[in-house]
Amino acid sequence: MQAQVRDAQGRSLSVPGPIPERTSVPVLGQARASGTEASAGLSADAGTATRGRRTLMLAVCCMSLFMVGLDNTIVNVGLPAIGRDLHAGVSGLQWTVAAYTITLAALLMFSGAIADRIGRRTIFQVGLSLFTLGSWMCSLAPSLDWLIAFRVLQGVGGSMLNPAALGIITNTFTGRAERARAIGVWDGVFGLSMALGPVLGGVLVGTVGWRGIFWANIPVGLAAISLTALFVPDSKAPKSRRADPVGQILLIVMLGSLAYAIIEGPSHGWYSPEIFGFFALSVAALAVLLAYEPRRAEPIIDLRFFRSVPFAGANLSAVCAIAAMAGFLFLSTLYLQDVRGLSALQAGLTILPMPVVMALCAPLAGRMVATRGPRVPLVIAGAALTLSSAALSRLTGSTDHLYLIVTYGLFGVGAGMVSSPITNGVMSGVPKTQAGMASGMNSSSRQLGQSLGVAIVGSVLAASMRGSLQAGFVQASHAGWWILAGCGYGVLLLGLVCTTAWAKATAARLGPG
Repeated sequence: MQAQVRDAQGRSLSVPGPIPERTSVPVLGQARASGTEASAGLSADAGTATRGRRTLMLAVCCMSLFMVGLDNTIVNVGLPAIGRDLHAGVSGLQWTVAAYTITLAALLMFSGAIADRIGRRTIFQVGLSLFTLGSWMCSLAPSLDWLIAFRVLQGVGGSMLNPAALGIITNTFTGRAERARAIGVWDGVFGLSMALGPVLGGVLVGTVGWRGIFWANIPVGLAAISLTALFVPDSKAPKSRRADPVGQILLIVMLGSLAYAIIEGPSHGWYSPEIFGFFALSVAALAVLLAYEPRRAEPIIDLRFFRSVPFAGANLSAVCAIAAMAGFLFLSTLYLQDVRGLSALQAGLTILPMPVVMALCAPLAGRMVATRGPRVPLVIAGAALTLSSAALSRLTGSTDHLYLIVTYGLFGVGAGMVSSPITNGVMSGVPKTQAGMASGMNSSSRQLGQSLGVAIVGSVLAASMRGSLQAGFVQASHAGWWILAGCGYGVLLLGLVCTTAWAKATAARLGPG
């Protein structure tokens, strides 16, 4: 989506719409649509607000990212307790995670477009309200089915938060340097939420039970709603993107049916009519989507972008890398609590080397991309993910604690090194005028990776399980760890292929970058 605005000298500029998620740093230097003077709502106050007011607006927006990032790790720590309390098997635990991530992946692009049309502050407040309400309802869920339904509600709200919040930030911090600092803080908050998730989740599960992990979102959400109403101005794009309801429905059907077939395959049988039917439905939805979208002037997914090898490779790398991270958290949490018998807090502290090393390596990767390009950090990331996952496939019921710390730390190297080069590949692989849509598509790829990681690894685990989770987990998890190693190796190969001169030439054909 593009909008026409004028700069201080009266020149016409084409700028992208809101940029979902936190992966939008390469567009820092671009002008942003601030809306028409009459209705856009980012009044002159946003650009001329005092430093304190703008800092407060940034803090409010970062609250939403903190909640979404925290939810990615804190819920994993509570999965064993949820399984015991609600009598859920492996597939039930998979749905507890996948219901949220699939909803988020399917609606990110749609939510960004709606925020442009209706108003970013309005959609941000609606998203905060739904996410907070969903969190409260999850804490009260009387059964697994209700918990999954309320996780969907959380996902709907979560899909509205980051696209609207980052749109607010980029309209508020209009200078290149101050915008860079603001989004640097935005990135840092995500790393902080990832690091705090395992520990905070362990404390809450150990003291008040698994329902406490959802209580943590409620005060943050209520505070963000109030502060947004008081201090955050509204903004719209002068020319909002047209809705694509057919494409949105096809995307939901494709992702939902694929997840159902993968998660329920072990219990129903991979060759059962029901599972075969859902796989066929997913393929059919994809085929119709591929045929329908190129005919639209403003499609929900611009398939033309995938002619760019750096862009296509970056999105595929995102799917592989985030799938590996999601699978890692899923398997590690079950192993530490159900096999090793650790408490939720002890498990969170044991996992902690991964997010800590991840947070330390992320800025290092950014500097490497800036000075040497994305190839080196991608190769390092792929190698670290591959080696650590392969090493974790050798776990036993009594593996030395130091072995866990080292392998978890090595996995954190891969997780920290991969984000910045993926972002670079997305943004350098398309014309800069399309940066907003490109970033939104990459955000959806990341959420898709998280959904598939839990679905595939969990299904392989369930299919290989013999006996109880405690007795059969170690042997059954070996195949899952090797799948994660394969994801890491995929990142390594894509890093080598998608950074060649040939790959860059395919991006240049799309237009000026």
